[in-house]
Amino acid sequence: MDTRLGILLPTDRARWDDARLLVDFAVRAERLGYDSVWANDTLLGPRIEPLAMLAALSSATERVTLGTAALLPAFRRPVTAAQTLASIDHLSAGRLIVAVGAGFPGRSEIEYAVSGVPWERRFGRLDDTVALWRAMWSGERSFQGKVLRFDDLPESTPSYQPGGPPIWLAGGSPSALERAGRLYDGWLPYPPDPADYRAGLAAVRSAGRTEDAVTPALFVTVLISDDAQVEGQLDSYCRSTYGLPYETVRTIQAIVAGPAERVATTLAQYVEAGAEHLVCRIAAPSLDAQLDQMERIAETLHPGATSRLSR
Repeated sequence: MDTRLGILLPTDRARWDDARLLVDFAVRAERLGYDSVWANDTLLGPRIEPLAMLAALSSATERVTLGTAALLPAFRRPVTAAQTLASIDHLSAGRLIVAVGAGFPGRSEIEYAVSGVPWERRFGRLDDTVALWRAMWSGERSFQGKVLRFDDLPESTPSYQPGGPPIWLAGGSPSALERAGRLYDGWLPYPPDPADYRAGLAAVRSAGRTEDAVTPALFVTVLISDDAQVEGQLDSYCRSTYGLPYETVRTIQAIVAGPAERVATTLAQYVEAGAEHLVCRIAAPSLDAQLDQMERIAETLHPGATSRLSR
């Protein structure tokens, strides 16, 4: 299967001065040959809200897949979110993928609190929300889950894509692997070692569904640089994004940096481990630097991204 290449939009306020330039960024990604553009979601720090971002891109782009990496559904009323996602699915003519997550311990509790949603049972709430969306998109008028229950749902906008847009799970814990394999259409983790990715994918596929039921993807932070001080650049990025040093973040997340050939070789290891869709987050401090990196990544992996990554 062809390897697909995506780019994460730098929607956080620290990366741009004019938010409208993010639309130009996505259009540029499409022209460079990227297969997808993505927006992430958090209440910790100012940024452009991801569903608003994707709605803006639905008419500005023509070909690229539009995705969330990852959406945190607990921050939104589930019935309203189903309507919003179906609307974006229609506006983009079926180019939407919804990757979802439940947040991060030690970081997301405050986001749940200000959203009026309990931190407890967050995984059950997430799975129920996804099941509710699918039910509403299919025209069902009631839903009985373990956490969410609605006896009389209003008639809702059906999705453009039959059955709804693909919904991926972002997570790498043992429970997330089992749930991704059983309930979701794709898996979007960020393990720091390709061997961990291979083992995780095997666990996802052990759920018993057909191998092609779950799209294996990878969320990876990328920085192409010949600078011997590249780790210092990564440290600045990690501290500004998470308040943590690079040495800590690199043990948790996939980070690929260095000269172009090293980046291509490392990404190829993830592809060999089974990743079919790479979602690249650029570790650069400004929109101009992000644009430069996006072009360098395209030059490294396109044209012929599939053949270079699949060696």
